[in-house]
Amino acid sequence: MKIIPLASESLGVRSLAVYIKTEENNILIDPGAALGPKRYSLPPAKVEIERLKHARKKILEFLAITDTIIISHYHYDHYIPGANYDGKHLFLKDPIKNINKSQKSRASKFLKDKREYEYADGKIITKDFRMEFSPALPHGEKGTKLGFVIMTLIDHKKRMIHASDTQLLNKESVKWIIEKMPDLIITSGPPTYIGYMKDSWKTGTKNINQIIRETDAKIILDHHIIRDKRYPRFFEGLEKEPLTFAGYLGVDETPLEAYRRELHKIENGERIRLPFNI
Repeated sequence: MKIIPLASESLGVRSLAVYIKTEENNILIDPGAALGPKRYSLPPAKVEIERLKHARKKILEFLAITDTIIISHYHYDHYIPGANYDGKHLFLKDPIKNINKSQKSRASKFLKDKREYEYADGKIITKDFRMEFSPALPHGEKGTKLGFVIMTLIDHKKRMIHASDTQLLNKESVKWIIEKMPDLIITSGPPTYIGYMKDSWKTGTKNINQIIRETDAKIILDHHIIRDKRYPRFFEGLEKEPLTFAGYLGVDETPLEAYRRELHKIENGERIRLPFNI
């Protein structure tokens, strides 16, 4: 099984898009990318917009060679609404059950002209490999207003879980992951950059360390956590050092959104030092 991370916050955009190739199948999970419309009360900087164009171009190139698409939920950083999905087998988060109003509306528009798709929640698919989907689980903490997502297990010589936006903040997601005993977990970290989510640092650390102790899985941790400049310190609190998408690919991390203030100052001609090159 070959795994290629395509886009994420450590690569400069909001995303958790991953391409997976088995012997006979090409799978694309959450093929979307977006930018935070406002951060520090600022719109995206020019370099962020350019990075988004690049990310979407790359995702569309992989979408063209992919036969199976998995969409864990209907936030725009996890799928591209106007992309061409013709001829693809779509496995989708159920657009009717366990879904909030916003995502239900987006799902309805997305499915309007689609033909080959099936709802994935809780299903097991067996081909030349095993693919299993979790039931709908909270998008973060239990009771969140952000709705629900599904996780994906792909079992082909090794076991990989794409945990999407569970943020590993709810017990149900942690339990499901541990039960499956993955070798690799690709997941969003907790959104520690959000002020009212003050407990997410402690809860995220506790839950991730539990997963590490009970599965010994390799962890690729990206997405929400990388919007916080302090993410290296969060990583230091874990019992096994995770990788970001950038780290997995062996390229420099460029958490652009976290440094949007500085990026705007650079655009305005100020001399600002960043902890990465742009």
